[in-house]
Amino acid sequence: MPDFKRTLITAALPSVNAPLHIGHLAGCYIPADLFARYKRLTGEDVLFICGSDEHGAAITISAEKEGVPPRVVVDRNHALAKSSFEKLGMSFDYYARTSSDVHRETAQAFFLDLYNGGFLVPHDAPQFYDEQAQMFLPDRYVTGTCPVCSNPDARGDQCENCGTYLNQTELINPRSSVTGSKPVVRATKHWYFALSRFQQQLETWIESHQSGWKDNVLQGARSWLKAGLHDRAITRDMTWGIPVPLEGAEGKVLYVWFDAPIGYISATKESLDPINNPGIRYAAEDTADWRTWWQDSETRWIAFLGKDNIVFHTIVFPAMLMAHNESTSVGRAPSPDAPRSGYILPENVPANEFMNLESQKLSKSRGWVIELHEILERYPSDVIRYALATMMPEQKDSDFQWKEFQARINNELADIFGNFANRVLTFASRNFENKIMGNRKELDDAGNALLAAFGVRANEIATLYERFRLREATSETMDLARMANKYFNDAEPWKLAKENKEEAAKVIRTCLEALRALAVYFAPITPTASASIMNTLGHGFTEETWANAHEPKLHGQTELGPIGILFSKIEDEMVESELVRLRTMAVEAAARSGAARGGAARGGAVAAPTAVAKASSDGKGNPAATGSELITIDDFKKIKLRTATVLEAERVPKSKKLIKLQISLGADEKRQIVAGIGEKYAPEDLVGKTIVVVANLQPAKLMGNESNGMLLAVNDAKGVVTIVSPEAEAGLEVR
Repeated sequence: MPDFKRTLITAALPSVNAPLHIGHLAGCYIPADLFARYKRLTGEDVLFICGSDEHGAAITISAEKEGVPPRVVVDRNHALAKSSFEKLGMSFDYYARTSSDVHRETAQAFFLDLYNGGFLVPHDAPQFYDEQAQMFLPDRYVTGTCPVCSNPDARGDQCENCGTYLNQTELINPRSSVTGSKPVVRATKHWYFALSRFQQQLETWIESHQSGWKDNVLQGARSWLKAGLHDRAITRDMTWGIPVPLEGAEGKVLYVWFDAPIGYISATKESLDPINNPGIRYAAEDTADWRTWWQDSETRWIAFLGKDNIVFHTIVFPAMLMAHNESTSVGRAPSPDAPRSGYILPENVPANEFMNLESQKLSKSRGWVIELHEILERYPSDVIRYALATMMPEQKDSDFQWKEFQARINNELADIFGNFANRVLTFASRNFENKIMGNRKELDDAGNALLAAFGVRANEIATLYERFRLREATSETMDLARMANKYFNDAEPWKLAKENKEEAAKVIRTCLEALRALAVYFAPITPTASASIMNTLGHGFTEETWANAHEPKLHGQTELGPIGILFSKIEDEMVESELVRLRTMAVEAAARSGAARGGAARGGAVAAPTAVAKASSDGKGNPAATGSELITIDDFKKIKLRTATVLEAERVPKSKKLIKLQISLGADEKRQIVAGIGEKYAPEDLVGKTIVVVANLQPAKLMGNESNGMLLAVNDAKGVVTIVSPEAEAGLEVR
């Protein structure tokens, strides 16, 4: 591998059409941050870039569903993504937006360079047109049956079921998402990128990395090349996006897959502007120039992303960069901002596979999802980071299980790393006046051996980081904490303190040095805990590098800071509440889906409770019968629906949605149920109301409140909930 002076790290720009979820974190962002933090500890110049992808049909569709302009959606979700990343401890040097002026100017200049170089050619092409709405339909505005797997809800750009990339006109039985009508085919002009001209160059470049890239990335790229590359349209008929900077191109914008990766370049420009980003620091003067990061052969670019982005970062964007390099070096007039030399290509693309959730595919539309901003409300960032680092889908799809989440935190983070920190600091406080005793050059032989072993293992962990085996690196780092615990147990300082306090002091000093080293090694994974440890030890990271962390550095007689519990354990009740929350969201999503398809009564009153009954009975949190699965009459007879009267209602503290209801089912039978209806209904509006409940549903706890049943409600296409309320007395059976 060639020598590099610096490392540019990019994380795929997340689309802000919806909030981020744990699949995004495990697939792209946690790996990128682990690597960036590790590289900084090696002393290397690092620039870590990301930002919100704010264009594309997914954004406009979300905006239309809400009845607001796209700007409202992106402003809200960009702010949510940025704040969530900050709370998670992501160490981006800059988090940008593709709606910025700098990005618009950069993307348009890039387009013109390729256009002037002859790599963008206009063609009239067939596209679906909605005659009722009088508009051409972008890809995601069309759904239909996939010609490959027969999925009836495939999008016009890709089938989510089988993963096939599609042209919208390939769909069987297409329908417009605007009016629901069948669109017609009309010709419209678009500009096509000459991707096919780079087949041979890309094959050569990709094969040059066959020994360093992950197999899933190589196979994904090779499959596209084997099928043969075709020119691709890079413009769309829309108003939201980067306008095509040509006369006669009014009403057309750059396609989001062309626009978004250029965001890495524009974000780099913004990040290195001291006025725009005053917190930026440069290790070398030349790194203040964005060209140093993008056009210098001594810069290594590592592109982190998820499985669905492999083709764009190994085929499409590299071809765009190749085309740009050719366009600006053949005598044609480049843009004013043209580079002095060619763009570099990714040195590595360590893409991860997909993460599932409780053995089911993550799906926002099905309500089977854990969103980042919500899990951050319930768990510390380090806990989330560590658990996801141990579950990353590096070579194949992985599965997030709440029980495993609990086990990882309790049995490893709390019982091994956290326990070592607590017992050492507590012992020092009780036996040595809460101070670091002795001289760092006077450790015992076993102590010196422990720290030396740390140095050897740290080198091995560094190799894992460099090879992007981050899941294994996390596991090996926890093994260092196991080694430290073993040293403490074998040394038995509680006995030494009674017999030879000086020797006991050496043991505890070794343990404190080990704790300091662990804080360094865990810093990429649990940065908040590492900072807390350093604060307690009265020691900063300024003296630390990955290579020297095992060397003793603490100053004698330094008073230790406050001792706190690093990681709290997760109780069984918390796990059960998470599974109930997940099942409830799936049911609500099924009801919304049924209502949106015109089957509110059927989808809300029958299919939804069936899903809960099955999911509750299997004990695994798996969704079942979410509105599309047919059931028999015998299945339906298992569900006991009864009318009930609301006697009392109150909000559940710390919850925006949950309301606790005391209900009567007649004949002196009273129950408590908890329902997620608090965003529409006030408690006082519910008292006296007749509702329909599933009377034989297994009890569950929601935020510590037992719920003995579930009320029925329907949701319209915008997600507005309405309680099913019959005109009948309490206690009657619903048939």
